[in-house]
Amino acid sequence: MNSITDLIYNRRTVRRFQPRRIAFSSLKSIVDSGRLAPSGANLQPLEFIVVDDDEIIGNLFPHTQWAGYLPEKDGRPPQGQEPTAYIVVLLNRNIRAQGGERDVGAAIENMILIALDEDIGSCWLGSINREAIEKLLNIPPSYDIDSVLALGYAAEHPIMEPSSDSIKYYKDESGVLHVPKRPLDNVLHHNTF
Repeated sequence: MNSITDLIYNRRTVRRFQPRRIAFSSLKSIVDSGRLAPSGANLQPLEFIVVDDDEIIGNLFPHTQWAGYLPEKDGRPPQGQEPTAYIVVLLNRNIRAQGGERDVGAAIENMILIALDEDIGSCWLGSINREAIEKLLNIPPSYDIDSVLALGYAAEHPIMEPSSDSIKYYKDESGVLHVPKRPLDNVLHHNTF
């Protein structure tokens, strides 16, 4: 087990995965960590669909968009390196008619960190074809898809670097993904702005 600090500092978005299945018990544990995240007024409007069936995975993949800053050939996982599971995050509108996005953020971060603790890489996808996914997964109209968490054992290892003037991630000539992050001194204010 890694320390939470190590997980946070080493977490990077993964867009290339090994063709290796994730045990359902691991996927269930990842969802459980999302279930336990903070929830506004403790309403708990989130529900989750775990997708690990190969056919459904293949049918869901075309309805996802990857890495807006990169050319499609560098951002979208190529054949053989697609995710091996997805978790679709739903907002139950019978429980909470509007809002809930903060709940989603907390749940997703929990799930990403628990996945990483099991050496499972992830990519949080918000640019998705919700209508097509709703149809594919038979999602009732009283639920909204917030986002999808793509999962798999990492086949790439992006690196973080301090940003200079750009926050755009990029691949170097060796194909390594570089992710600029604003330095702490640029974002931390103490007592007043």
